[in-house]
Amino acid sequence: MTRPSESGLPIEPVYGPDALEGWDPAERLGEPGAYPYTRGIHPTMYTGRPWTVRQYAGFGAAAESNARYRQLIAHGTTGLSVAFDLPTQMGHDSDAPIARGEVGRVGVAIDSLDDMRVLFDGIPLDRVSTSMTINAPAAPLLLLLQLVAEERGVPAGRLTGTVQNDILKEYIARGAYIFPPGPSLRLIADTFRYCRGELPWWNTVSVSGYHMAEAGATPVQEIAFTLANAVEYVRTALAAGMDVDEFAPRVSFFFVARTTLLEEIAKFRAARRIWARLMRERFGARDPRSLTLRFHTQTAGVQLTAQQPEVNVVRVAVQGLAAVLGGTQSLHTNAFDEAIALPTEKSARLALRTQQVLAYETDVTATVDPFAGSYAIESLTDGLEDETLALMGRIEELGGAVAAIEQGFQKREIERSAYRVARETESGERVVVGVNRFTADAEEPYEPLRVDPAIEERQRERLAALRAGRDGPAVDAALGALRTAAGGTENVLPPMKDALRARATVGEVCGALRAVWGTHVPTDTF
Repeated sequence: MTRPSESGLPIEPVYGPDALEGWDPAERLGEPGAYPYTRGIHPTMYTGRPWTVRQYAGFGAAAESNARYRQLIAHGTTGLSVAFDLPTQMGHDSDAPIARGEVGRVGVAIDSLDDMRVLFDGIPLDRVSTSMTINAPAAPLLLLLQLVAEERGVPAGRLTGTVQNDILKEYIARGAYIFPPGPSLRLIADTFRYCRGELPWWNTVSVSGYHMAEAGATPVQEIAFTLANAVEYVRTALAAGMDVDEFAPRVSFFFVARTTLLEEIAKFRAARRIWARLMRERFGARDPRSLTLRFHTQTAGVQLTAQQPEVNVVRVAVQGLAAVLGGTQSLHTNAFDEAIALPTEKSARLALRTQQVLAYETDVTATVDPFAGSYAIESLTDGLEDETLALMGRIEELGGAVAAIEQGFQKREIERSAYRVARETESGERVVVGVNRFTADAEEPYEPLRVDPAIEERQRERLAALRAGRDGPAVDAALGALRTAAGGTENVLPPMKDALRARATVGEVCGALRAVWGTHVPTDTF
């Protein structure tokens, strides 16, 4: 009996040679590290070294998060991924009235250069890759990190990492936007230009399908909407006068890994192939690095359950395996208790150990793309590619990603898929272990990590001390220069960096831009 995949593609009980009739491996696969990169972006993939083991963490104030980062590095993490609290994500300082009750809750509160110094105290910035999950205020947070590195004498050319900086998916799935789409895209283009000269090894955007998948997008929707957003960023940079090979090598991606192992492996392979062809055939990229879809993966938080949370350990292991077999460049494995609260130190360590078992106790790093030529995987890869291209074609017919967003297209499609999953779960058609089948009569008690409510007051006190101790006229002048730049055509990042160096806060910098660019107000269809 044929079973539908998460994207609605048929998964046959048995695959044979007829599934790939007329299939040309030279065209569809190529060699590892060569166009169209179906088999991976490096010739040796994990046989030389494993993926970057990255753990997403951040809570409370900078000191608390710094302690967690040091623990993770001590336990073997090779890359940090910083979670910011909601006020920081929305460009508000911790003492803003709108921030009350949210400071440090779902990530770390970063208001100023002082906070960024504490966040990375004792962490070797030239040896640890840093990813920052921040979007609307991505530019000021990246500049704060650069300023800390400069104070320590770390050359900008030694800094490696990623700033998410993907504003379009915020309009689709998360809502953590500040400015209207036009100025937001300008800020991204300015970041591209700035990093080309200042931070050559920094990934300037991580185009994210993860949040859309968490909102309910199918694998096909995840790839199609993500790549369509990436196309919009490419067009924006080209319109700003940049050559495609000047910025495309620093474009990266961020995807989810679900428990549906086979479709997820095929999804990653299809995404690489589509991106390579898009960049070469549509945009004329010549640098091979512009053609390679480099991506980070996080295991699917939406599939974790509060019921029988220990079962999430198994889910995360399967999801992590899917990402590795799909050829990810870096990986975050969720802690088993994240459906309940922020991870405890113990659960975060166990999530890290899950990656280390995959890397060092299995044989998945022994060979490149072990599923190449599989009847099932290649058939699924081709099917996902066809469906993704068809959906991207619909977006182009609507005028591109921004026009489709303004018409509410992606949001409606994701909501339709999420409703279908919810209905299938409620009816029992979709089995969720511990929720609608194999349930327990009673749950074992669990003590979650709790954020100290006094952190908010301490953060407000830090801000008051900062404002009292800085050169107020110098800050005002720097913010005035930033507003002038925002109202003109010059790159806003250099004056923004000057303001942050003068100890302007993130909220003040974003406020200066709000004064010129305005704040985005969604329409009824948005």
